[in-house]
Amino acid sequence: MPQLQLIATAPMGLEAVVARELKELGYTDLQTENGRVTFAGDLIDICRCNFWLRTSDRILVKMGEFDARTFDELFEGTKALPWEQWIPADGEFPVEGRSQKSQLSSVPASQGIVKKAIVEKLKLSYHTEWFPEDGPLYRIEVSLMNDRALLTLDTTGAALHKRGYRKMVTEAPLKETMASALIQLSRWGGHRPLYDPCCGSGTILIEAAMIAWNIAPGLRRSFPSEHWDIIGSERWNEAREEAFDSVKDDTPLQLAGSDIDPKAIEVAKAAAKSAGLAREIDFRVLPASKALPEGEFGCIITNPPYGERLSEKEEVERLVRQFGRMSAQLPSWSFFALSPSKQFEHYFGRKADKRRKLFNGRIECQYYQYLGPLPPRPRAAEALKD
Repeated sequence: MPQLQLIATAPMGLEAVVARELKELGYTDLQTENGRVTFAGDLIDICRCNFWLRTSDRILVKMGEFDARTFDELFEGTKALPWEQWIPADGEFPVEGRSQKSQLSSVPASQGIVKKAIVEKLKLSYHTEWFPEDGPLYRIEVSLMNDRALLTLDTTGAALHKRGYRKMVTEAPLKETMASALIQLSRWGGHRPLYDPCCGSGTILIEAAMIAWNIAPGLRRSFPSEHWDIIGSERWNEAREEAFDSVKDDTPLQLAGSDIDPKAIEVAKAAAKSAGLAREIDFRVLPASKALPEGEFGCIITNPPYGERLSEKEEVERLVRQFGRMSAQLPSWSFFALSPSKQFEHYFGRKADKRRKLFNGRIECQYYQYLGPLPPRPRAAEALKD
């Protein structure tokens, strides 16, 4: 089989982070667009990317792309694609769709045309008029944009932010993919302390531990494409063994977090235990005003409450002022916060060194970055001791 065109979908604003992850995994031929990064790969790369990508939502197989201004063009273009190479006679193949700025604006009608075209193609290969669809799942999406049709197969199933370690959730939890992005956009590394004074369900700290120990985020979950004959169990087992062998759990971690809500801390501890990291993260019930991280050259990374009602907004203002005071007490630390507040810098007490627009769900936020000094290099540190 020739090389595949694979698509790593990306939350809005994180396309560059997903692309950087792919480059670090060894993929070089990348095309970055709004909401996705397209790259070349083999069948085993479907397994590896589902296991390893921390900030992507899904891994899709690009089946084909063509002009589709009429239903006839959509039908013929879909039928021409090699569906029989992927979908077996008993495969379940639901079709989902979306349309933007296209003459084929009816999504249900387009989905129906695509489904019919695939059935007609499979009839030619399997010599049957009826497909039970009681086998493995092959979810298909037709995306119509500017009269171009993009047909993809979803290899992931439930979005990649569902790592499998979070059994309980707090109100408006931060997605694991976004938490990982905040860490990767900071200057934190596993050799530095990390503290989250509004840790909620502990997602930032758990994701940080997984990054520091090189734990593949998808190892604790399953994917529908594990049951696809075209990939086979041997490739999945090979990719899984590679991921297990890559874990580096001998690095000492300095991770701590606090939250004023005891229930949130209970959820955070349960998630850390489920992830096998209960002993590595210190969670405490504590208001932000009482928090004072320990160590030198650490990072504070947090997603503080947003506050929608007036009383909540006033509380958030007080909280950000406390962050500013905390930062002043920790001159060697760096501070990173994701917030929709336009007044964050005002209440913090100084302008951020860097800002980056990100979307937490559909909420437009700024990632405020206050950069402290980097830790001294090991040789320099030894020279100071002498």
